[in-house]
Amino acid sequence: MVPIVFVYEHPRLYTPIDRKAKDVDWRDLRRVRNVVTNGRASVVVDLWDEDWSKLRYVLLEGTADVLESGAERDHAVELLEAKYPQYRELSLEGCPVIRVNVERRIDWKAQ
Repeated sequence: MVPIVFVYEHPRLYTPIDRKAKDVDWRDLRRVRNVVTNGRASVVVDLWDEDWSKLRYVLLEGTADVLESGAERDHAVELLEAKYPQYRELSLEGCPVIRVNVERRIDWKAQ
């Protein structure tokens, strides 16, 4: 499990491999190796609240790959930069993006 930033544009989720400090080359990151090796990914997006009756999450599952260049990668970067102002300082120029083609969605909320 790895915490990520992401954008969702139906039916795809995009998450960048940005320039934050890493111990290894981006190609050697476990999440990248997992995507390249089996071509699948699962992402859990949760909503936490001190009031446990408000807890909820969505699980997204699908095929995944890494976009290193091209129009779709550039579009994903534009979406990410619009959602996360931090990327004005930490540029995503030249950074790869993981694309998850969502095939299954499971919603859960506390009763």
